Amino acid sequence: MRTFSYKPLWKLLIDKDLNNDTFMKRVNISKSTFYKLKQNKNITTDILLRICNVLDCDITDIIECKIEKDED
Repeated sequence: MRTFSYKPLWKLLIDKDLNNDTFMKRVNISKSTFYKLKQNKNITTDILLRICNVLDCDITDIIECKIEKDED
């Protein structure tokens, strides 16, 4: 099964020296949306686009598709 991971986003924020509060304010997202990102849950493409615009990056710089191994 494939899932999305926002691990590249967290690395990018470190590289750009942005803390979580500053990131949330610049992108204009709520704490609940922020926690969805932290938990690799779904968010809207509109928010993904806002993140890319604020961070001046491509979608592949903030999200990756991972293959989860089935647990038997």
